Amino acid sequence: MVRIAVSGHRGLPEETAVLIDGAVRQALAEYGPEVAGLSCLADGADQIFARAVLDLGGVLEAVIPAKEYRDGLPGECQAAYDELLGRAVRTHRLDFVESTAESHMAASARMLDDVEVLFAVWDGQPARGYGGTADVVAEAQRLEVPVRVIWPDGARRD
Repeated sequence: MVRIAVSGHRGLPEETAVLIDGAVRQALAEYGPEVAGLSCLADGADQIFARAVLDLGGVLEAVIPAKEYRDGLPGECQAAYDELLGRAVRTHRLDFVESTAESHMAASARMLDDVEVLFAVWDGQPARGYGGTADVVAEAQRLEVPVRVIWPDGARRD
C-alpha cells in the first residue's frame, strides 16, 4: 500500500476546487485503490484529497496538529472535517494545544516521516506564512520524499 501525504492551499475559489478535485483524482488513480492518504483535513486541498482517497477505495489517516485545530477552521468546513475525521482508519494527534503555524508545520513534518510521496496542491509561489505549502515542499525535498505538484491549468488562489 502506497502512503501519500497532502499539503496544499486553503480558501480556494469553487472553480479552482473543482479543477483540483479532478487533478487529484487523476493522480491518485495511477496508484490504484491500495492507497493510504494522510491529511490534516483542513479546508481546501486537504479535504479534497481526503474525500478523493476515500471515494477511490483508499484509506484515510488524519494528522491533527493541535487540540484546538478544528476551532480554527472556517465554520462552513467544520462539518466536512468531522465527517472525514470519523472515516479515518487512524488518527495521529500532536501534543500542541493551540492551532498555530508551528503546530501545522509539525503535523506536516509528521506526515512526511511516514509516506512515499507528497501531493503538493501548490501554485509554486512562496509560502504566505510559516508552514505553508512551499515550506512543506522544501521539507519534503530535504527529506528526499518525492513531491508531485498538482496545480491544473486555470487554477488560481484568492
